[in-house]
Amino acid sequence: MAEHFNPNEVAVANGNIFGFPYSLSEAELVILPIPWEVTTSYGGGTADGPQAILNASTQLDFYDPNLEKAWQYKVAMKEIPQKIYDKNTALRPLAEEYIKRLEEGEMPQENRGLRKIAEHINKECEGLKNWVKEEAKKVLDSGKTVAVLGGDHSTPLGLIDALTEKYSSFSVLQIDAHADLRKAYEGFTYSHASIMYNTLQLQQVSKLVQVGIRDICPDEVEMITHSRGRIKTFFDWEIKNAQYEGKSWKILCDEIIAELSNEVYISFDIDGLDPKLCPNTGTPVVGGLELAQVSYLLNRLCESGKKIIGFDLNEVAPGENEWDANVGARVLYKLCCMLFKSR
Repeated sequence: MAEHFNPNEVAVANGNIFGFPYSLSEAELVILPIPWEVTTSYGGGTADGPQAILNASTQLDFYDPNLEKAWQYKVAMKEIPQKIYDKNTALRPLAEEYIKRLEEGEMPQENRGLRKIAEHINKECEGLKNWVKEEAKKVLDSGKTVAVLGGDHSTPLGLIDALTEKYSSFSVLQIDAHADLRKAYEGFTYSHASIMYNTLQLQQVSKLVQVGIRDICPDEVEMITHSRGRIKTFFDWEIKNAQYEGKSWKILCDEIIAELSNEVYISFDIDGLDPKLCPNTGTPVVGGLELAQVSYLLNRLCESGKKIIGFDLNEVAPGENEWDANVGARVLYKLCCMLFKSR
C-alpha cells in the first residue's frame, strides 16, 4: 500500500519499477518496457535492458535534489511483454545473417533472398511500431503520461507517433552519441539508426535538438545542414571546444533550451553518456556527457517553464555485471523526476 511505502527502507522487489507501491490504474506516469533489438547492427543485449533496469531499480535511494518528495509521484511500469521478447529472439538471428551477408559484399538488389529477409523484418518492425502506438494511445487516452523503456533506439517511434495525435506541435530533445538520421539503414526501415529520420517524417515534430553527437556519417551532416533549422545539433566536439575556451555549461544549456519549443519530448540513448557509464551499450563511442551534465540540463529545462510530454530511455545492455543497469535505473529515475517537475 502506498501509505506504507517508506523511502528510507530497503525497496521491495514487487514487480514494479523502483519497488514503488503504485498500480497501473493509479499511476500518473506509465512506463512501457519494449524488449526489442532486431535491427541492432553492432553489439547486442539491449533487449535485456528493461529487465536489468527493473532488477537494479530497487537499489536506488529516492531523494532527488530537484524535486521535493520525488517518491510520492506515482510511477508504474507495465509487465515486460513476453510475446515481444520472443518475437525479437526469433527475428534477431535472421537480421544478423542478413547483416553478415551485407558485410561480405552481397547486394540485396541482386539477391531476391536477401530482399525477402529485409521485407520480412521491416514488416515485423512496423508491426512493433504500431503495437507500441496503440499501447501508448490507450494510456494517453486515460489522461496519463507515457514513457518507453527499450530495447534499442527504434522502440519509441510508436510513442512519438501517438503523441502527434495529442499535440499539434512539439520538439524532440535527443541525448545521443549518434544522429540516427540514416534512411532505412542496412535496408531496415525501422532501424535503430533511423529513429530520428523516421521521427522527422511526423509533421507535428517541429524541431529536433541533438546533444552529444560525436559519431556521424556525411549524409547525416548534409541532412542537418539542409534542414532549414528543423534540426539543431550540438556536437560533442563543439560542446567541449566551447568549454575549453571558457564557456560555462550553464550558458550552453541555455542555448540548447532556447532551441526547444514549449512542449518537449526527450529521447535518451544511454550511449550519449561517457562509455565508462555504459560500457556494454550496443555502439559505445569515446567522449560523451557525464550524467551530472545531463541532469543539470534537464533541470534547467524544467526551470525554463517548458513542459516534458514524454520520454524514452534506450540502448542499455546489462553485460556481465549490473553496472550499466545501475546507471540506467538512475537515468530513468531522473527522467521521471524531471517530467514531474516540468508539470
